[in-house]
Order: sequence, then C-alpha cells, then structure tokens
Amino acid sequence: MSAAVTVEELAHTYPAKRKQAARQSLKGVSFSAEKGQTFGLLGPNGGGKTTLFKILSTFFPPTSGRAEVFGLDVTMDASKIRPRIGVVFQNPSLDGKLTVRENMTHQGHLYGLSGAALSKRIAEMLEVYKLSERADDLAGGLSGGLKRRVDLAKGLLHRPELLLLDEPSTGLDPGARKALWDHIGELKKEGKTILVTTHLMEEADKCDRLVLLDSGKIAAAGTPDSLKAEIGGDVISIQSGDLPLLAKGLKERFQVTPVELDGTLRLEQKAGHTFIPRLVEAFPGLVTSVSVSKPSLEDVFVHHTGRRFLSAAEGLR
Repeated sequence: MSAAVTVEELAHTYPAKRKQAARQSLKGVSFSAEKGQTFGLLGPNGGGKTTLFKILSTFFPPTSGRAEVFGLDVTMDASKIRPRIGVVFQNPSLDGKLTVRENMTHQGHLYGLSGAALSKRIAEMLEVYKLSERADDLAGGLSGGLKRRVDLAKGLLHRPELLLLDEPSTGLDPGARKALWDHIGELKKEGKTILVTTHLMEEADKCDRLVLLDSGKIAAAGTPDSLKAEIGGDVISIQSGDLPLLAKGLKERFQVTPVELDGTLRLEQKAGHTFIPRLVEAFPGLVTSVSVSKPSLEDVFVHHTGRRFLSAAEGLR
C-alpha cells in the first residue's frame, strides 16, 4: 500500500497575542497513514490533534516540517488536495438560516456537483444519516447531534478519497455514534482512507493504526493491539493507607517500581493473577484493595507519559 498522508518533523507555533505568550502546539511530529486505513490521532484535549488536523486539511500551513496528502504538499498544492478530501471540523460549519437540503446543495456546488446527480447524492446521504425527514428544516433549529450528522453528510457528499474527521462523535447519542462507525467501516471497504482525531478510547480501538499525541509530541504509535502488547503483562492497581511505604516495600521485595496515580499504585506484571496472592501475603494489612486488568489504551498512555489521560487533558486547560 502507498501512503495517503505523510508527515515529517511537523511543527507549529501559534504567535503571541495580547496577554498570551507564543504557544508551540506541534513539536516535530512524523508518521504516515496508508491508503484504505482508518487512522486515529488519539490524545487529550490540547495535545495537538486539532492543529495537525487543520494543517492536513490545508486550513493553514505548518511553521516548519512537511506534510503531504496523496503525495501533494499541503502548502504548495492545497488547491489540488481540497477536491480529494472531505473535512468535518469539530464545531458545526452550517448556515443556520438555510435548510439542511440547502446547506448540502451549496456544499455540492463548491465541488462542482449540480442537477439530478447532486439531488440523488443528497438524498442518499440524507438517508444514510437518517435526516430525510429534516431535510427542509432550518439548520439553525437543529439539536447539536443533528447538526453533527448534517456536517458528516456534507463532508461525504462529493465522495472524497480521504475523509478527515475531527472528534466526529461530539454531540452524537450512542445510536448515532454506532451508525457513524458502521458507515466508516463501509467507506473503508470501498477503499477510502479515514483519518480521525479523538479523545475517546473506544473509538481509537476501532482504528487500524494510531498515533498517540501528548503535548504536541508523539508518545506512541502502532496498531491498538501492538500498543497494548508493549505493556508486557497485566495492569495491577493497589490501594493502601500508606502508599509511600507500600511503594518502597514493592521495590525492595519484588524489584518493581510502581507509579502513583490518583491515590493508587499502578504496576505492570506478567500473570498478574499469580502475583496478587504474593503481594497480599508480603504486606499484610497494608493492602486495602487490589485489582488486575488487561491493558487498555488508557494504560498505554500511562505507560508512556506517567499520568492518566484525563489528568493530561485537565492540565492543559
């Protein structure tokens, strides 16, 4: 397979504004997404996902580095890239004074669609996203979830080769979210490439490959399964009335160094279920509770950054 998206040492700095210093959002990011893949950019809010998304959609150029879409440079060849991509931004991009159908009609005109072919395609997308009965409603009066569905329908109207989705599940109820990912699966079967930014672990798990972004850098990259396999065992979480004493004891007795997170000691062990009895026996009365689980993408984030995913997002507010 050949690359649909190639990024090399991409960096971007937002200039200083009144009372705000310059902020570097991307710091030398490199990866490639193959054609026909569902590729995820997973990270907490403020981690650099949306900046990267805007650069790939030719919204603005990077400060430095290089990004290509289908071998075309996002800075030099933006006009050639745009007809080949569909873009759904995190915030709605609808004209509230126009109906759903009118919004989609104008979108079609931007991509050279017209007449019966456009009307047929609009009808198809309205049906896919269960919007047929709302086609003549003003977009401004729709709920947030319905607006999101119209945005998705618009983004796919011209049958793009690459679909860029920025937090696509925002505002969707569980049923609509499932319908979205079912449709993404169908697009993949058609050979489309889908690039998704998300902070939802369950969505990231559906991707073929992932880049985990943290504070503008790549913390990890690979398939969801390969990233979890890096943990090398089970994840054990321990609560205690004296975490420092227990952490010291674990290091001395078992030669392991746990990570303290939100009042819990976390460590990684092969065959965790056999380690727990030894743990409890070694520290009678010191272990309040203990649990074992298979690695998740949240654990991958902790493994590479030393903090929880939610804590990282809160730290960037």
